[in-house]
This record gives sequence, structure tokens and C-alpha cells, in this order.
Amino acid sequence: MPTDPLPDWVPLRRRAIGDRIRAARQAAGLTQEGLAHAAGLDRKTINRAEQATHSPRLDHLLLIADALQVPLADLVQT
Repeated sequence: MPTDPLPDWVPLRRRAIGDRIRAARQAAGLTQEGLAHAAGLDRKTINRAEQATHSPRLDHLLLIADALQVPLADLVQT
């Protein structure tokens, strides 16, 4: 069970992951809608991941990485 509240570094790293997803999406020339379609997800899911308003599910990160044709490690590196 996660601590409540989360340590400060958790939302910072979640934000960094969102920034990497956005950068990879833009480098691929995709809109959030385009990435959502390619990944089989809802645009809101992509937006939430990029904005770091919610913790993305591992399954969603895997689908996003696959749609962007980048290794998952590139998105979640610390």
C-alpha cells in the first residue's frame, strides 16, 4: 500500500514520464487523439499521462510505448 501522502519525488518522476511521452508523441508527429487511436486508448488517458494528473497503468504505458515504437524503458527511465 503506497504511503499517504506520496513522497515528493513520485509526482516529479510521474511528470518526467509524461514529458517523455509528450516528446515522443510530438517527434512521431502525432496528436493526442492520434496516439490514443494507435494505442487503442482514450484521448483522456493520453492527456492524463502527459499531464501527470493520474498514475498511468502499466498496461497503458506498454500500449503507448508500442504505438510510439519506442522501448518502454525510454519513457520511464529515471
